[in-house]
Formats: sequence, C-alpha cells, structure tokens
Amino acid sequence: MKKLLLFAFLSVSTKLFAGTITVASVAELQAAINKAKPGDVIFVKDGVYTTTGDIVITTAGTKEKPIIVSAENFGKAEITGSGGFNLASPSSYVVIRDFKFTHAASKAKSSSGSTFCRWTNNIFETPGDGEDLLIAGNDNEIDHNSFQNKDAMGRFLAIRGTGKQIAQRLWIHHNYFKSQKDQGGKNGAETLQFGLSGFSMSSSNSVVEYNLFEDCAGENELISVKASAVTLRYNTIRNCPAQFTLRHGNRCQVYGNYFTATPGLRIFGDDHIIYSNYFEGCNPAINIGNGDGEVADGAQLTAHDRPDRVLIALNILVNNKANIVQQARKNGLGATNIKVVNNIIEGGSPAASISGPYTDATWSDNILFNTAGAGDMPPGTFITNDPKLSKDAAGVFQPTANLSVDNGQQKISFVKISPLHPAGVGAAKENK
Repeated sequence: MKKLLLFAFLSVSTKLFAGTITVASVAELQAAINKAKPGDVIFVKDGVYTTTGDIVITTAGTKEKPIIVSAENFGKAEITGSGGFNLASPSSYVVIRDFKFTHAASKAKSSSGSTFCRWTNNIFETPGDGEDLLIAGNDNEIDHNSFQNKDAMGRFLAIRGTGKQIAQRLWIHHNYFKSQKDQGGKNGAETLQFGLSGFSMSSSNSVVEYNLFEDCAGENELISVKASAVTLRYNTIRNCPAQFTLRHGNRCQVYGNYFTATPGLRIFGDDHIIYSNYFEGCNPAINIGNGDGEVADGAQLTAHDRPDRVLIALNILVNNKANIVQQARKNGLGATNIKVVNNIIEGGSPAASISGPYTDATWSDNILFNTAGAGDMPPGTFITNDPKLSKDAAGVFQPTANLSVDNGQQKISFVKISPLHPAGVGAAKENK
C-alpha cells in the first residue's frame, strides 16, 4: 500500500520536481537518460519515435527518488522501430510509464541485474515473433499495462532470471491481456510464461494478481508457471481457449481466481495449494496432471512432474462440461497424496473422472448438486445436497455460509470471487 501511495503521489506531482526535462527525439531521450540522477523526470513529447537500436538505461534512482521516464500524455508518445527500452544492469528504481510501444517484439526488457524497476500504465502492441515485455531482474513491478492484439509467436509477458535462479519478488498486477491469435498448436505462444524448465526448482516469491485475460488463444497454455513459490490470485480468465498450467515447479498457491469458458487449471509439481477458485462453463475445471516423470527421483526438469501432496479445497464449480479430471497417459505415473476436500460442484458432468494411478488420495466433505453423478469420487467422501449458492450482482454463484478447511498447517478460508472487467484494469482506466 505504501508503494502504491508513493507512485500515486508521483503521478500527480512529478512536474513540480526539480530535474524535469522534456525531450522531442530519441537522441535527446537517450542523452537525458544517460545524465539522469535520482528524482529526475524525463517527459517525452507527443509523437511517433522510430528507433534504430535499444534505448539503454543503466542509471539508478533511489526508493525515495526514482528516475521516471514518461510520455508527456498517456499513449501519445509512441515508440516504434527496431529498438525499445532496455533496463540493463545496474539500473535500479527506474519507472517507465504512459507510452505506447509498437516497436519490434523482444525489445522491451528489464534485464538481469536490474532491480526495483517499474513498468506502469503502458500499451504494448509489438509486432513480430517474440515477447512484448521480458523481465529478468529482481523486485520489478509490472502494473496497469495493456498487452493487446498479438498475432505472432511469443508471449505478451515472459519472466526469466539469472543462471538457474528465477527473477524474485516480482509484483505483476492490474494488467489487461487481450486478443492473442491462435498459433495453430505451436509451442511457445503463452500469454504469460513465468519461467522456464531450468528455473523451475528455484523460488520466486512473486505475486501475480488482479490481472484480466480475455480472448487469448496463443497455444494450449495460457499462463504457464515454470518456477516455484509463485502466488497467483484474484485473476480473471474469460473466454480463453487455453489452460492455466502449473507446468514445472513446487509450492505455488492459486486462489481467488475466476475462470469462465476456458479449459481451466492444470496441475503438475508438488505441494501446491489450490483453493477458493471459481469455475463456470469450463472444460475441464480442474485437471490433475498425470505425470510422466518424478523430478525428486531424478527425472529431467522438462518432465511432466508427477503431482504430489497438492491440496484442492473450497473451490466452486458450476455447470462445467468436465469438473475434476485426470486424463489418461501411456505409462503415466499419475498423482500421489492429492487432497480434494470441501469443494462445491453444482451442475454439469460427473463430479470426478480419474484415468491413471491416484495413490493415497484423500477425498472428503465435498458437496455435489445436480451433477451427472459422482463419477470417480469415492462413496462416503461427499454429500448430495443443495449448497444454496447465491448469484451476486456480477452473476457469480457465491456460497451463503462461511467455508474453511484446516490443511494441518494452517486454516484456509473461502475468498469471495469478484471477476474483473476491462474498465477496472489496464492503462486506459487510470487516464480517463
């Protein structure tokens, strides 16, 4: 909250600070950046600026006095051409805001060694193969940006790191991801890719929250997490024919997310906590992966790591074409020690469909109502009863009772789900 208040203050008062300069060319911009000191604000006048190389930033502000590089008016300074902003080591406490980026893909980045930098309130619409924005430095913030209209290979947003260590302590929030064209089944067109296989055993301790994903269909994975210790909460995934996948890594938390008309959530890896998510009209809602390797026993990091010790609790599933599933895999290792407890499943297909080894599972206290039967959910682990869900003003079915579960380490309570809408996220909202 203190960080948000600081930047809210900066957004309305930066023109009052000493060290403010306004530039009107790429050359002037680079020269001003090279001379920038803590507290300086560089405004770029309205216009289209064509780059022939990267605009490199290696200067450092401070927490109290960041260096701000901003369009003079939101979206009116457009950076196009063959280069973009490269926040290179040792850049620190640098803010990039209010621009429209239409330069070549893979040219906007916070490189390894950059720290405490922020990309805020920008529009990304970069053509060609590659990423709209790549983050490899620690403690970066990416917020209130609009990533839109991608029709080539690559990701809107890709997270990397240094060596085998994923970028740490990132805060990715209130971004709008809209309209990503299907790439015909090719791998490498996720909307948000958080890490790679080689980073997957390293902990990020990052938060991805309050982001909106609509009409994104780059490949079968929409959000692909290939890192450990990532929290993904309060995001809305709507009308995206691609899955939210915990692909590699352990100890992630996924809660308070809203899924509608998508292939839902797919899970690999160990010790995840999946709770208080809302799934409606999905196919399937929750897909418990059928592993083809066990990383803890020496399997390659690229394997579909067998899910072990995953808690799936307090989720609301409404009118899904498939609810909780595990799909068949030739010689699949299945999953072990999965807990499916205190979930509400109303309408749609059978509650569970499990095809594969499912060793030492715990099913308990689930509520089923008007489904096409229990399917593979074991007898005695559910009741068939009206959960008395109540549709709120946003059309979301909410429980009328307080729900919680104790997983042996902590008490987890149901979080009310509130779907996001375009008017509530992204660059345009802050500048109306």
